[in-house]
Amino acid sequence: MKADLLITGISQLVTAQGTGPKHGAQMRDLNITEHAALAIANGLIAWVGPSSEFAGEAADTIDIQHRAVVPGLIDPHTHAVWAGNRLADFEARTSGVTYEQILTAGGGIWSTIRATAAQSESELTALAKPRIDALLRSGATVIEVKSGYGFAPAAEIAMLRVISVLAAATPAHIIPTLLIHVPPKDASERGEYVSEICENLIPHVAREELAQAVDVFVEKEAWSAPEAEQILTAARQNSLAVKLHTEQFHRVGGIELGLRLNALSIDHLEACAPEQLAAIASSPTIATILPGVTLHLGLPAAPGRALIDAGVAVAVGTDLNPGSSPLFSAQMALALAIRLNGLTAHEALVAGTVNAATALGLTDAGRIETGQPADFLILDSSDWRDLVYTLGANPVREIWIKGEKVAV
Repeated sequence: MKADLLITGISQLVTAQGTGPKHGAQMRDLNITEHAALAIANGLIAWVGPSSEFAGEAADTIDIQHRAVVPGLIDPHTHAVWAGNRLADFEARTSGVTYEQILTAGGGIWSTIRATAAQSESELTALAKPRIDALLRSGATVIEVKSGYGFAPAAEIAMLRVISVLAAATPAHIIPTLLIHVPPKDASERGEYVSEICENLIPHVAREELAQAVDVFVEKEAWSAPEAEQILTAARQNSLAVKLHTEQFHRVGGIELGLRLNALSIDHLEACAPEQLAAIASSPTIATILPGVTLHLGLPAAPGRALIDAGVAVAVGTDLNPGSSPLFSAQMALALAIRLNGLTAHEALVAGTVNAATALGLTDAGRIETGQPADFLILDSSDWRDLVYTLGANPVREIWIKGEKVAV
């Protein structure tokens, strides 16, 4: 075998062991190879194993001097494109006003929609690019980015165009999602708005390939499960995958809807009940938990420990957004999932790599295996667990995407 590059001096090379029965990994299955080497050819992993067993040739060799290597992290849930801020909301919440009360009064998401509408596409791109850079620096080599702060169909399309521009401006792989976030304030307009989304917006987005999935926020102050089903059915009819924000504050039927539609993922789940766990575990749907929301809003944490113990494949995301999770680090999201959601270090790494990839419908990300893209992180430490142990500093030394070291 001939490789373009051989990386040696790897103290520990850590990756999930392939895929499990749900197309995500079993949560405790990690393969840890000590004194390892990694060969790269044409941007792909050509060989991986103990250094002593490499029998090929490499045009170049790099010794990383006894440091750990893990797969590139995957952030499966962000709202990285927005304008304005939610500092007034933050202050109100510290005075006892709830997130739901702020939204009902026209603040929260609505204030971000107004601020975003006031900016041009180029201005929104300029605002979002540093956020993508921050996620990349934290180790995220794949980043999902949602629309949703446009509300008006034309504004949602503009947001998706911004996401497309961002995708061309970063070495990270950007996955665009159309988010149908909040309904019109006037209840009499909801039916007409849903029709516009289903009959015009979703077909346009699919035709122009502006998104890979459609997501709906299912909550008491947002969309009902029957309304979401109309929207997500239109998405599937237009060959788009489906996802849901659901059970963040209340049980509203979103989990059951997501499972019935074979959603890629159901996200949030802070209000998930014990009796719902078995149904999720028996489905191919990934449960994506978002610990930044728990930290920032003070909500009860999603039951990560119970989900995993029930056999659910769990992913972790930042939920980067201005209102409920101003979390700019995929690494920190994993660290918080251990502290707040009860995951082990092994489970957190799987949740932030192969399971997060599965939550986005990806089969070519999240693992260090022969034939996979050479997307990986070199840590400062010789022990991979520093990735999820560290708080307030970045344990990621180098980011590699498609076999190239990324400058960020």
